[in-house]
Amino acid sequence: MQISNFPQSVIDENVDYTVKEITNIIKKYGPRESGNENCLAAQKHIKKEMDTFCDETRFETYKMAPKAFLQWTKFVSAAVILAVVVCAVLVFTSIITFFTAQCIVCGVVFVGLFITVMEFLMYKQFTDVLYKKIEGNNLLGVRKPSGEVKRRIIISGHIDSAYEWRHIYYGKNKPLMGILMGWTIGGAVISFILSVLTIIAGLVDMGRFGSFLLDYSYYFHFLTALAMITLFFFIDFKTISPGANDNLTGTYAAVTALRMLDMAGVEFENTEVCAMITDGEEAGLRGCKQWAKDHYDEYVNSGVETAVLCVDTLTDLAYLNVYNRDMTGTVKHDEKFSQLVMDSAIEAGHDNLKFANVFFGSSDAAAFSQAGITATCLAAMDPAPADYYHNRRDNYDRLVPEAIKTGYEVILSTIFNFDKKGLK
Repeated sequence: MQISNFPQSVIDENVDYTVKEITNIIKKYGPRESGNENCLAAQKHIKKEMDTFCDETRFETYKMAPKAFLQWTKFVSAAVILAVVVCAVLVFTSIITFFTAQCIVCGVVFVGLFITVMEFLMYKQFTDVLYKKIEGNNLLGVRKPSGEVKRRIIISGHIDSAYEWRHIYYGKNKPLMGILMGWTIGGAVISFILSVLTIIAGLVDMGRFGSFLLDYSYYFHFLTALAMITLFFFIDFKTISPGANDNLTGTYAAVTALRMLDMAGVEFENTEVCAMITDGEEAGLRGCKQWAKDHYDEYVNSGVETAVLCVDTLTDLAYLNVYNRDMTGTVKHDEKFSQLVMDSAIEAGHDNLKFANVFFGSSDAAAFSQAGITATCLAAMDPAPADYYHNRRDNYDRLVPEAIKTGYEVILSTIFNFDKKGLK
C-alpha cells in the first residue's frame, strides 16, 4: 500500500483519538516522573488499549536513577561557588596564596566540566552509582506479519515527562535560556583556561602577561560563580511537566501507528510493526539504552532487518524535520533510514522537511544509534526552544492536531516504504 491509498478518515479519527487520550492521561495520571507510579499506570492504560489491536504486548523492567542525569547541576554549581568564595576569603586572610587558590578553583571547575560532558554531552551513566535505583518499565506492542518476519520497524515514543527547567518557564523571551547556559558553560571554560594559564605563570616566567594573570585573573572566577547561581536553580525537581507534547504526542504516534493499520485492515506479509513506549528518556535515555543493550543481537544479528523511528514531540509544524544528527551533534543516525523517512514525507505530500540536528540535548534515537542499531528521529519542536519545553505549560491545551496529523502521515508512509523497499 501507499500513503495516497490509505483512508484519510482513519488518520483523522486517530488524531481525534490522540487528543482525547492525551487529555485523559494527564487528567487521570498527572505528570510522569521517570520510573514513578504515574508512569507505569499510564503505560498499563496504554497496554490495555494496545491489547485490542496488537498480536503481543509486554513489559520489560530495568533499574535506573531518575535524578542522576540532572542533579549534578546542583552539586557542581555549589562546589564551584564554594571554591571561588572560600578560596577568596582564605587568600584575603593570608591563609593561602592566590596561586593555591587558582589550583583549587582549577581542579573544581575541571571536575564540574568533566561531569557535564559525561552526563549531558555524552549521556553516560556517570553519577548513577551515587543514587538508589528504582524500577523503570518499557512497553512493547507487536503487530506480526502473515508470513515469515524478514523486516521489523519500530515506532518509539517516551512516556515520562521532564523536571521543570526554570530558565524556560520564567524567561520572558526565548534567548534567555541560551544566554544563561552560555554564560554558565562559557564562564566555566574560561575560568578553567585562565586558572591553567595562571598556574603556568606561577611556575614559569611569562613576563607582564604572567604578572597580569597572577594579579587579576582570579576576579573573573567571581563572574563564573554568579553564573553558577543560575545553574543551581536551573532544575526544579519538585515540579514536573505534564508532558502533553513532549512526549505523549510521540507515545501516541507509536500507539496509533498500529491502531491505524488495524482499523484500515492493512496486513504485511513479511514486515513486523512494533510500538515501543519507553520510560526514562528524561532521565538520560536510560530506558532506550537498556533496551538497545538487551536486544542488540535480535535487532542486528538475527537476519531480520530492523529500524527504529523515534518520535519526539509533534507540535511546531514549521519545525517538523528528520533529525539525522543527535546528542548535541555528536551522534549520526543511519543515513539510509533517515533518507527513507525524508522520501516518505515527500511522498505523503510534505516536501518542506529538512535534515536537522538535535544541537542541545538528545532523543531516544541516539541511544539506538550509539549501540549500532539502525535508527533516526522525527520531531516537530521549535529548537529555540519552545516556551512549553520542559515546564508546566506543556499541557493538553497546547496540542496542535494539524502537526499530529502531518506526523502520522509521514510515519505511515515510512512504514509502507520500509515494507516495500527496506534499506538494503
